[in-house]
Amino acid sequence: MGVILPVIIVIICCLIIWRASDGFSTATEFLGRNLSEGVRGATLNAIGSSLPELFTSFFFLFYLKNVDGFSGGIGTTAGSAIFNGMIIPAFSILVVILTGVSKKIKVTRKVLLRDGFSLILAELFFIIIISGTTLHWWHGFILMLIYVIYVSYMFKSMKPKTIDSGHYHIAEVSYNGSEDKSRFWAFLSFDLAHAVVGFRRITPSLAWVLLFASIAVFAASCHLLVLACDWIGSDEYHLPFIGKLNGLDIPIMFIAVILASAATSVPDTIISMNDARKGNYDDAISNALGSNIFDICFALGFPLFLYTLLYGPIQMNQETIQQSSELRMLLLILTVLAFTVYVARTSIGFIQAYVLLGLYIAFTLYVIGRGADHPAAAQIADFLGTIVQYLNIL
Repeated sequence: MGVILPVIIVIICCLIIWRASDGFSTATEFLGRNLSEGVRGATLNAIGSSLPELFTSFFFLFYLKNVDGFSGGIGTTAGSAIFNGMIIPAFSILVVILTGVSKKIKVTRKVLLRDGFSLILAELFFIIIISGTTLHWWHGFILMLIYVIYVSYMFKSMKPKTIDSGHYHIAEVSYNGSEDKSRFWAFLSFDLAHAVVGFRRITPSLAWVLLFASIAVFAASCHLLVLACDWIGSDEYHLPFIGKLNGLDIPIMFIAVILASAATSVPDTIISMNDARKGNYDDAISNALGSNIFDICFALGFPLFLYTLLYGPIQMNQETIQQSSELRMLLLILTVLAFTVYVARTSIGFIQAYVLLGLYIAFTLYVIGRGADHPAAAQIADFLGTIVQYLNIL
């Protein structure tokens, strides 16, 4: 009961975020209709779909108010970045092939190189900046500045385009006969697109309402998600009307890197799969890569910046330093491997999708082994820590 209840809550949060993602995807698609392909995915889609990571990192830090909260934020953002880099492209490839849209996808080489190298560079800065025993406001500020530079470059290099917005309608789905009843049931089931817009043509004002409604649902779900992850990782916790329950008593970073990261990556996955089905392969991949840059630079940088301004520097203990260093180094290695898979051939198909899925499974097994203090996982952790120390010396 001690672990089952919070796991059920995590699943419910994941389902709610998934339902709200459809409405969010509709809003961002309309609002970003004049952005060139690849730029919309790497900016508007990536920022919006990564808001759950931002909210989760924020709630981890401001709810726990200690180094564990920061480690939970690192686990969420780094784990989500790994999920985005492996699972989202793999699912996008598979949905295109299995639905008969195409036998493979082709992504513009310029988009891959631009976003891939930007992500690798951001991760190198991430390893170097978030180091040492004390974190100050300027650590978060530098991370945010890196993302601002990336976004500025994206918009500067964008080729303008204009699309007729007349075809933007919400698909007619009847829940219980009339439109009013359908919208009522849509609201109860978190189908925000139908609840806000109904069956009318979407307009800019409705798109903004839909966007902020989705964000509100994301925020509430992420707050509950953080509570559930804290309960799972605790030695014991107390719930009203139930009493004391036992958790797994493992570092919250290992909980966040699997459960919280996967739950918060649902919007990215939905948006990328929808783009892939429509043939917008550049947006599908650039959304995943752009989301990673947002996750490690802004979704972690902004809560760190705000928290340290309000409460002062964060003192890191040796265990958290070691665990976060291992995770950040593993993130960089897996990103380089995934980037190699992307650019090795002119098109991406079944084989590349299975390789990416295999990498994520290996990562998951490592995290589980690390949480259980398995000797093999400990050896890998020591190797990763040695590489980080070498980079910091350089």
